Amino acid sequence: MSKKIFLSEPSFCGNEKKYLNDCIDSGWVSSAGNYVNKFEESIAKYTGAKHAIAMVNGTASIHLALKIAGVQSGHEVIAPTLTFIAPINAISYLGAVPVFMDSDPFFNLDIEKTIDFLKNKVEYKNGQNINKETGNIIKAIIPVHIFGTTINLIELVSICKDRGIAVIEDASESLGSFIGPNHTHSGTMGDIGCISFNGNKIITCGGGGMILTDSDEHANQARYLSTQAKDDAFFFLHNEVGFNYRLTNIQAALGQAQFENFSSIKSAKEKIHNFYQNLFAESENIELVSPDKNIESNYWLNVIKFSNKDLQKQAMQNFLSADIEVRPIWHANHLQQPFKGSYAFKIENAPKQIETSLCLPSSVGLSSKEFDRISKVVKLL
Repeated sequence: MSKKIFLSEPSFCGNEKKYLNDCIDSGWVSSAGNYVNKFEESIAKYTGAKHAIAMVNGTASIHLALKIAGVQSGHEVIAPTLTFIAPINAISYLGAVPVFMDSDPFFNLDIEKTIDFLKNKVEYKNGQNINKETGNIIKAIIPVHIFGTTINLIELVSICKDRGIAVIEDASESLGSFIGPNHTHSGTMGDIGCISFNGNKIITCGGGGMILTDSDEHANQARYLSTQAKDDAFFFLHNEVGFNYRLTNIQAALGQAQFENFSSIKSAKEKIHNFYQNLFAESENIELVSPDKNIESNYWLNVIKFSNKDLQKQAMQNFLSADIEVRPIWHANHLQQPFKGSYAFKIENAPKQIETSLCLPSSVGLSSKEFDRISKVVKLL
């Protein structure tokens, strides 16, 4: 019987065991140690961020970023309806509420509609941004870079900066993705960026996340709040409510070993994308989603769009029957039970994309035999 082909498996082909054993032998396995520092330095240098602060996971990174940005109970935070629910949940942790936006052809936040909303549905008064329909203060926005594609945030960031709206980039899926002639890394265009190192991401710590920022103040707050807000560690004095959000040394060791092979991992991801590009090149009913020319993608996960929802359902059934893992691209968050009463603005594209799209296996270790199995299923569509 053939082995199941998974959607996005981790690849361990470097110093992972060596560094993990080093942590165990040294006894430094918790939220302090050399590997935490090394991993932070590696990510900061690669992304071009002044500061990188290692966190326990991507969701914790977003939660803390929103708190640092001043988001409080009753505030509104603009977010895409089409994304994994983590950033939406993080908004709720602070008692704030999401304002949902539509998606563009690449599944990312629709920038034009978002700017339309800010210019025509939001009143800027006395230094505050007021949603004309709800009367609530809009404090932040979370653009999410989906599937490794990077959003051009230049105009949106400029508007938000003028109005005092914090831009918290969810770059969970886009480590290694750049945009424009300046080769700007995702997560470094706004005030704070957040990365995830979950087991299915391009590199993993078995969990883990990272906050990126150029602000010394934000970085200091992130380090302080993520370590239980210790004002005096010896006498256990705490002047604020803190969080146990720091990454452990043993997880950072895994992440550092993974990052040392990042170039080859990213290259392998691009080859997988090229395979799918050739596979669907002649198809009239299936289109592989590819990034714009000004984007250098990490090609984390490959997604196809079908001409109709019936074909999507049939394809999903065919793949799963062949023991090949595929999945839809999420449920719209403005329709999720906890958020059904939230404000949603001109959402038209996302529901159609959800009905007609499918995520394909994109693991670095895909073999030629597994490519053949995938090809055989595609030829039946």
